[in-house]
Order: sequence, then structure tokens, then C-alpha cells
Amino acid sequence: MFEPELLRTFLAVERAGGFTAAGRQLGLRQSTVSGHIARLEQAAGRELFRRDTRNLALTADGAAMIGFARAILAAQAQAQAYFSGSALTGLVRLGASDDLMAHALPDILVEFQRTHPGVDLELTVGLSETLKSRMAAGELDLVFGKRLPGERRGTLLWRDRLVWAGPSATTEFEDPVPFVTYPEPSLTRQQALRALEHAGRTCRVACVSDSLLGLRAAALAGLGVIAHAAGVLPDGLVPLTDPRLPELGELDFVLMHRRTRLADPEQALADAIIANARRLSLQTTRSGM
Repeated sequence: MFEPELLRTFLAVERAGGFTAAGRQLGLRQSTVSGHIARLEQAAGRELFRRDTRNLALTADGAAMIGFARAILAAQAQAQAYFSGSALTGLVRLGASDDLMAHALPDILVEFQRTHPGVDLELTVGLSETLKSRMAAGELDLVFGKRLPGERRGTLLWRDRLVWAGPSATTEFEDPVPFVTYPEPSLTRQQALRALEHAGRTCRVACVSDSLLGLRAAALAGLGVIAHAAGVLPDGLVPLTDPRLPELGELDFVLMHRRTRLADPEQALADAIIANARRLSLQTTRSGM
């Protein structure tokens, strides 16, 4: 019912924020992109984008189509890999933020290796900003990490709120607030310190660790409070209810790539991660409630 080519164009328009920008990414004319979207809307029997002279926005049906499109394209890729006995070979250098490795990413990688045994994966785990720098230097092909809301680079997979967390929801800290954190250039560290400053709270850095295991151990030991995405909180830590701690805002979880046109193994891994984004998002939403 829904042609894969039309679904890919639809997802590109949603990511790029417009027909012209999507056309540049796909190597298509703007008229071709418009035609693909018109055919997809005709097949769905629903309007997917709300257009005016300045803005392009998803309708409610368009937002629903994102999940369906990713699932359909993922199922197609899995079927092709199964029946063709994937002949893909090569190396993909993937960077992933530390907190994602504690959740569903390992399952995605296991399934990818099963369906694409000829592809070698080289995994680097670290801070999102460090991974972005390494990708810019040509050391990584894909980065599955975080960005601040409002930034445009990468494919948005889901958005999560930042919370203060500790071993007990009722834990309260007096000034200076003891802070357990990643080293610079951590985005959560940046957001937390800025929020405390704006709220007029003072703090001291009680522990710095470049691993989530270290942060979790320090927080569980009561050394201080941790700022973290709610949906991927380490086991044993819960959001704090202290009203004196300021709101921290949100972070985007995204997939970024070094090249505009991906090599086949890179595209296969990117498709696998994006296709599972809805499941990851649902998991983080439930655990963050």
C-alpha cells in the first residue's frame, strides 16, 4: 500500500523541515519530492503535512505516519536481509553515548550483527560532544547521542526531560549542592550548572566520572545529586521531589552521520537504529514517568 520510496521521501521532508531541503539531501528535484508526498497522502487518504507560504508542519496523521514509515522500512530491510543472506561487508565506526549502552542499544547491535554478519562494528562509547568532535575529525561514521533542543544536526529519535536524581525521591541538599557529574563537555553538566546559577543556588562538584557506572555508584553512596535524562536513569536512582532544585529542561536523542551519502553498511545500521527509535522512545517514556 505504501511504497518504500515515498516513505523515505516523507521521512526526509520531516527531518529536513521542508521539500527543498529534503530534495537536496535525496538528490531529487523539489517537484519530485512534492509528487512523492502527494502520492503518499493519496495512498493514506489523509493529509500528512499542513502547508502555508512560510511553514510546513506535520498533521496528527503525519505524526502517526512517522512511526509506521520507520517500521515498514525496517521490516522491508529485515526481509531483504533474511532472504538475500545479506552480502553487505565493510566496517562501520559507531559512537554511542554512555547512557544508551545501558538500555536497548545492545539489543539493536546484536540483531544487526545477526542479519549482517559480514559487517564489522567498531564501537566507541563516550560523551556526545566528544563523539561529535571525533566524527568531524573523520574517526567515526555514525554517532548515536544527544543534542540540545533547537539544534538541527542529526535525526531526532526522541526527546527526554532532564531530572535531578538520587537513591531516594525525598533526598534534599542544602547549598552548596553536591553535584555528581560527567566531565566537560557534558551536555547534562552544562544544563545543570546553568540551571543552578539561574536559580541562585550554589554547588560544589563532589564527583566527576566519565562512566555511567561511576556516576551511579557515587549517587547511590550519597555523595551528591546527579542530573540525567529521566527515561534512561541508572538502576537504583529516582527523580528527586525537592522543589528547591530548578527545572533542567530537555535533551534530544539523535542519530548523526559523517557523510551526506552513507555507504551501504552505514545506511543499514542507521536504518536499524532509526527503526527501533519508537521502541526506545516508548521504553524511556514509561521509565521516565
